[in-house]
Amino acid sequence: MTEPAYVAVDWGTSSFRLWLVDRVGEVLAERRSAVGMLAAAGSGFPAVLQAHLAAVEAPDHLPVLVCGMAGARTGWVEAGYVDTPAPLADVLKKAVRVPGEARDIRILPGIAQRDAAAPDVMRGEETQLLGALGLEAAGEALVCMPGTHSKWVRMKDGTVERFSTFMTGELFSVVSRQTILSLAVAGADEAEDVASFKAAVKAAYDAPAFAANLLFTARSRQLLFGGTPTAARETLSGTLIGAELAAGLSGNVPRAGVTLIASGRLAALYRHAFDALSVLVRPLDADEAVRRGLSMAAAAIWTKREF
Repeated sequence: MTEPAYVAVDWGTSSFRLWLVDRVGEVLAERRSAVGMLAAAGSGFPAVLQAHLAAVEAPDHLPVLVCGMAGARTGWVEAGYVDTPAPLADVLKKAVRVPGEARDIRILPGIAQRDAAAPDVMRGEETQLLGALGLEAAGEALVCMPGTHSKWVRMKDGTVERFSTFMTGELFSVVSRQTILSLAVAGADEAEDVASFKAAVKAAYDAPAFAANLLFTARSRQLLFGGTPTAARETLSGTLIGAELAAGLSGNVPRAGVTLIASGRLAALYRHAFDALSVLVRPLDADEAVRRGLSMAAAAIWTKREF
């Protein structure tokens, strides 16, 4: 049986993912839960982690590497930031060991953009970047990482030069549930309405200043011309994503197009969005990217092997 070498953990604000990994980066066991940073802050980070470690029968000597919000100021142990321009190699060098634990547990730092005109921070996404692009990826890259708080990152030769955060996912949740537009999307099913989504993306991309107006058309169009709740939901989603793309794609787009790091429904939505704008995209799975990034970090810290 393959022996485990370390445990990798992606600990977000509202989610927890753990992988038991061998020396060549193969996953031997996996755990997922909704006990993210916010919930763990109440129940205790050590207790949450230990319960998952016991469930995968991780030996007591096995080290643990964590990325994400567990390293935030309000998390388990603050891991600080690497400032832009930030070589991804520096993220590996500044992992913080959790004090008072018999097991070797380390948390990777985030990246900070200390620009008074455009201050920004990321935690967890730096590990996805590492896994997707590697330490010394030559040339320029424009990376889109959708989520509750989407990240757009401009990289050059393995260094994060600048990035921007867009609250697209959180805005969609609030607008679709807590405004008058909740009436338009009530009863929407799981089916896709790609045509409505792409039309909304294109409209918002062409006129992002009208995004608030375009959102309301999900309600007014339904009242005046009919239409399904699903079409209204896709209009809301497409409008918010289209406005995000208008900003994210401003400036130079590398010849290789946009690197899209996403999984599941978000991956499909953003691929539709880029297709609506005829933008070349290179899709990569977000789960695979974070696992590979953690493997590379573990190799640098403990196993001294290249995965």
